[in-house]
Amino acid sequence: MTGALEVLDPGLLTLVEDLGRPGWAHIGVGRSGAADAGALRLANRLVANDEGAAGLEVLLGGLRLRAVGDVTVALTGARGPAWLDGRAVGHEAVLELRSGAELRLGTVDDGLRTYVAVRGGIDVPTVLGSRSTDQLAALGPPPLRAGDALAVGPAPAGWPVVDLAPVPAAPDRVELPVVPGPHVDWFADVLARLQAGEWHVTPATNRVAVRLTGPALARAPGHTGRELPSAGLVLGAVQVPPDGQPVVFGVDHPVTGGYPVVAVVRRSAHGLLAQVRPGDRVWFVHG
Repeated sequence: MTGALEVLDPGLLTLVEDLGRPGWAHIGVGRSGAADAGALRLANRLVANDEGAAGLEVLLGGLRLRAVGDVTVALTGARGPAWLDGRAVGHEAVLELRSGAELRLGTVDDGLRTYVAVRGGIDVPTVLGSRSTDQLAALGPPPLRAGDALAVGPAPAGWPVVDLAPVPAAPDRVELPVVPGPHVDWFADVLARLQAGEWHVTPATNRVAVRLTGPALARAPGHTGRELPSAGLVLGAVQVPPDGQPVVFGVDHPVTGGYPVVAVVRRSAHGLLAQVRPGDRVWFVHG
């Protein structure tokens, strides 16, 4: 161990996440991993880690850490105020923490999840090849608690020569591009109706799914009351349960489901999907 991070306050919810555990759906284990994989990749690049190194996913801020030994970190994802020993510091920048230094994240101003990468990565035991916490399957390390000490792995040999970190401001209008799903014919003109509606993110949203409310989607004649056998699900699948309110599956989604999937959010928007918060408005657009 080359250093460690002591958790003084985990905030609302802080998880250890990497890029997940692909390849296990056949035994009922989903990929999981960072909800905003692009933000974690960027944080790791800034400290010269492999992009898949384990970091911390912080929900809405509030995290406080103390360095045990000298460590190097970077913050990406949802932005909010941050302080290093009481001095304001920025995101998308390399931060040097001397032993005993305290890093504190305030409440985020926009978005939902902030990522903390540490040079060398968070060194916790792997489960099925990943250090990610999967909340649905209860795999990986538990959510952080005050008093936890997180070991930091060996630092990589080099540093990036140049790493540009252009991060656009949060969009005024969250648009999710979609393509047709396998059960699009179960609903009359469902893609047009999805794209015509304004959908609100509900408080029931988490890493498993973004749950929306808006104009209910009614089934087409001949499909009312029908049931489907369980079928495989993917990240971004837009499923419509009997109440007609769409559910968009996130990184901790189940590997199978029995309600019709009418659309799938394109991979390019998965990071955007990970940052919407309850009360936000989203729109579906042609993918």
